[in-house]
Amino acid sequence: MKNKILKTLTLLPFFFAGFNLFSQNYVFTSEEARVKNSTGARSAQAGFAEEEFRKGVQAYYRGSYNDAILEFEKALSYLPSENIILEWLGKAYYRAGLEGTALEHWQTASDNNYGGLLLKNKIEIVRERRISNNSYNDPVKYTESGSYSGNSPDGKKLVFSQPVSILANSDGSMWIVSYGSNELLRMDINGFVFERSNGSFEGFDRPMDIIRLNDGNLLISEFAGDRLSLFSSSGRFLRHFGTKGLGTGNFVGPQYLATDEIGNIYVSDFGNARIDVFDMDGNGLFFFGQKSEKSSGFDGLKAPSGVAVSGNEVFVADAVTGAVYRFDTAGNYLGLLCLEKTFVHPESMKKWGKYLVVCDGNKIYSVDTETGTVFENVRTGNAPSYLTCAVPDVNGNLLATDYRTNEIYVMSKMSELVGGLFVQIEKVDASKFPEVKVEVKVENRHRQAVVGLKEQNFVITEKKGAVQNYVFEGASYVNDFADITLVIDRSFEAAQYSKEIETAVREIASSMNEHANKGTLRIVTSGAVPVLEYEGSPEKALNFSLQSMKNPLSEKCTVDLAIRLAANGLISGEKKRAVVLIGAGKLSENSFNKYGLTDLTAYLNNNSIILSSVLVAKTSVAPELAYICSHTAGNEYYVYRTEGLKNVVKDVIDTPCGIYVLSFTSSQSTQFGEKYLPVEVEAYLMNRSGRDDSGYFAPLQ
Repeated sequence: MKNKILKTLTLLPFFFAGFNLFSQNYVFTSEEARVKNSTGARSAQAGFAEEEFRKGVQAYYRGSYNDAILEFEKALSYLPSENIILEWLGKAYYRAGLEGTALEHWQTASDNNYGGLLLKNKIEIVRERRISNNSYNDPVKYTESGSYSGNSPDGKKLVFSQPVSILANSDGSMWIVSYGSNELLRMDINGFVFERSNGSFEGFDRPMDIIRLNDGNLLISEFAGDRLSLFSSSGRFLRHFGTKGLGTGNFVGPQYLATDEIGNIYVSDFGNARIDVFDMDGNGLFFFGQKSEKSSGFDGLKAPSGVAVSGNEVFVADAVTGAVYRFDTAGNYLGLLCLEKTFVHPESMKKWGKYLVVCDGNKIYSVDTETGTVFENVRTGNAPSYLTCAVPDVNGNLLATDYRTNEIYVMSKMSELVGGLFVQIEKVDASKFPEVKVEVKVENRHRQAVVGLKEQNFVITEKKGAVQNYVFEGASYVNDFADITLVIDRSFEAAQYSKEIETAVREIASSMNEHANKGTLRIVTSGAVPVLEYEGSPEKALNFSLQSMKNPLSEKCTVDLAIRLAANGLISGEKKRAVVLIGAGKLSENSFNKYGLTDLTAYLNNNSIILSSVLVAKTSVAPELAYICSHTAGNEYYVYRTEGLKNVVKDVIDTPCGIYVLSFTSSQSTQFGEKYLPVEVEAYLMNRSGRDDSGYFAPLQ
């Protein structure tokens, strides 16, 4: 009897172990997973698949995408027709940069009638991204996606009156110059005014235009006040400059503003029919635009309105002649960009890439600065619409002020309105379950980050039901620091520029150190094999020396492996992050043997990593590196450029990042950590929305 009891007790651990391993968590729905034996138990295949699936989900949220792929492949080998495994395997391949493979798995699941319209939309967007260019190369038609009215919803209050100019901010908010109510307002992406200013002590006197100067300060023209008002970047009044008159430093009715690369300020002087020029300190320099013997065929400006600077040329629109004139930055007349009567009554003119955005009545045009070709972007309808200013915002829209209807329009590409937002649940942290944190990435269809969203722009649910204690934890676009990995070229050619390389590393480390020393600096060397040389505080790299590098010089450097290694260390880092290549700009034969340009670019983009290049030689960057830089929102720099390398870090921080963190308290049963718990997030912005479904596992108990 004693032996029989002992044998029974010995078998119990195996019984309960088997129960835990094959207990159903209801994540799988295929026929293979639902097959039961004669005793009513599920198959071992389903149990093994669920175990591998759980490990794959956890690896994915750790950022270990190769491990996740391996685990999902194992799970799929047990249940080849399980669609949720196919979906997750596609997600892991997508984050690993292998978008083609991801699409294959998603398409298979979709063909099996899994995922509905949500999965179909994801497939369509990713396919479209792979063949389209994200940059503003060709002007396109825009249509109204929403508007902000100057009247309150109940019509009893005036929010603003006669908006005449607008300036977009990197956080999705905007400055609005209200001509009628003599105000400067700051409005968020949902139309909420959270800052107002009446100007100096005596107030504004018909403010007209607003621009951002090279130092970040704001400059506003006052048409009736015959002066310019300088404000800090946060909207605090600093001082006036310029006075009424006919001489240098004077004007009569200043209207629109522009600034050039060295900080000089250009003002369209309506009363004096000229352009006034000031230096960045507000000192009058000279004026131009009047008829002279040197300007053959030019009768002088009649009613200068919009003014813009592109490179070494100044463009001026005339409200009487309807033409756009070209000058150099010294004020010498160069000729016509657009013939007379091209426009009826042009107002502001703002630079956008190689184009000028011109408002004319109820239309917005793009003008090519090289050819003068005019393209109609927007037509708002018939009178009383009168557009005075249009600017691109950080989310890829056009913001336009309508002086007569008292509205701010948000204009979007038609494809954006039809397709909506691209929302991705990137990470779920359930380590403190039932408290759950969710990282969500919001983009438009062309991979541009959508910034400025607030708590009211998100709905988070579990099992399609409302969650408890939902909190909007924060947004990455407000981060003022970044994680950066420097990839140093260890080729023999780059070795000739040791001093320049050391200078570049020290300057970037110093710039990072100025941002409260919060970011992590990593240094990877690109030789025959890549090596992680340093990881830690930027402060400790201020005296960087190449003599401390372990990686020897090599004739052939595996740049692809170095970029991949650099990116791997950034995935779990700060949300603003970049890889910066430092080298002579040339590549060896086997630089991209392991990973192609498309896959590397996708890997960086799908994990919100910028790639920029710092050249230590006076040459052009290799086409392969230029391709990755341009397709990841990166930039190219020269080590000894006049302004130094301080902007390398600033440009990374200023690059839009659409990652948001939401938290809630889950009410779901975890089945001791073995049950797959669904979560859904939907983002709304005006007439656009996007949704993503995902899931997670609570800690095992």
